[in-house]
Amino acid sequence: MDGRAFEEKETGEAARLGKPIAQVAALPYRRTADGDAEILLSRQTGRFILPKGWPMKGRPDREAAGQEAGEEAGVVGTLHEQSVGSFHYWKRLKDTFVPVTVEVYPLHVQQELDEWEEQKNRRRAWLKPDQAALLVDEPKLAALLESIAPELARF
Repeated sequence: MDGRAFEEKETGEAARLGKPIAQVAALPYRRTADGDAEILLSRQTGRFILPKGWPMKGRPDREAAGQEAGEEAGVVGTLHEQSVGSFHYWKRLKDTFVPVTVEVYPLHVQQELDEWEEQKNRRRAWLKPDQAALLVDEPKLAALLESIAPELARF
């Protein structure tokens, strides 16, 4: 069984047992020369998203979010200790949909890698928070992106 099939099996079983399904996401950001904040979204299969994935045993959630940022968007930097919020979405599995709650950890980007693990499948885009909010599909994530802009400028 490959990793994706195992992930779907485990996630589907947890959902059927009524267990909450959780993921972690990085919110990569940087400041422009004039002090404004920009957020990095990655694009896969036509959707703009934050780099996200599953919590990892033995690692804090924020570190798992940072690893996803490196693998999915090719960025590294300093992670914030605390989440800035969460959002919900419906994950499509092979034969069902399951609700997932995603905890979001800011990542102040210090380096963009020229090559990264998922480079062939994803594109990255730096956007102002209000632009990013318009491009994501999840309403609560859009609201989070809009509300975080003043805070990112102070980080």
